[in-house]
Formats: sequence, C-alpha cells, structure tokens
Amino acid sequence: MAPQIATNTSVSLSELLDFVRPRHRAILLTRRADGSPQGSPLTCGVDDSGRIVVSTYPERAKTRNAKRDERVSLIVLSDEWNGPWVQIDGTAEVIDSPDSVEPLVEYYRNIAGEHPDWDEYREAMARQGKSIIRVTPTQWGPVATGGFPARLVEQD
Repeated sequence: MAPQIATNTSVSLSELLDFVRPRHRAILLTRRADGSPQGSPLTCGVDDSGRIVVSTYPERAKTRNAKRDERVSLIVLSDEWNGPWVQIDGTAEVIDSPDSVEPLVEYYRNIAGEHPDWDEYREAMARQGKSIIRVTPTQWGPVATGGFPARLVEQD
C-alpha cells in the first residue's frame, strides 16, 4: 500500500463554502483578554449569506471573547480522521437573544433541514437565551490532507 501524500489545494470563496457546508465539526479559536488563544470544539454551518455560523450561549468564553475581539479563526474538520480540513480566518459578529432566534432558524435549516415544529424551536431558543456567532471569512488556507511530504514517497 502506497503511503498517502499530504495535499493542499487553494480554493476560491465559493469552493471554500462548498467544502464547509457538509462538514459541521470545527474548532473556533478566539482570543482571551490576555491575548492567548482559546479553542472551542463545536458544530458549525454556513448561512445563506456565506458566513460560518455557530450556535452558543452568551456566557460562554467563545462568545465573550468574540464580542471583545472580532478576529477569530475556525478549523473545519471532516468527520473521518485524517480527512481534509481547512483553517478560516474572519471577523465575528455575535447576536444575542431575542435577535438571534431567526438566524438560529436559518442555522438549523442549513445544517439539519426542516424542524418538525418551528414554533417550538423558536420558543426553545428564546427560553434558553441562545446566541449565534456569524463569522465572515476574510482569508483561508488551502484545503489540506495529512500524509507524507511528496519528497519522501519514491516514484517508480
């Protein structure tokens, strides 16, 4: 079995969003007050405006950090280990309840499809005081896969 060669593929914004849409596992990197990084594993999606969106609560560290410093990064991972991934840098906007309810409906629809009872969902989001973080991509690395550097793989 030939060893896997690491890859990195530059993509346009449209290609990036197409890559992210079916992938919902990510790590959001924000900055603590002292400037050190804070990582949060989470579920993400892409909204109708091409922003990466995250459902959260106002008291979470990621939410407080993103309100203080809008510069964030997301590492979007594939479901399978060693699958393709990408880092996205961008600016975050935090929307708190009650203004977050309709963006949360869009978030749910884009990740999971239709909810059996939207009124119940909206009520639950308002009751829980949910927030949403919307990240507008400003730059991104190539879509990458792990593996060996090409120089280590002998070509016959």
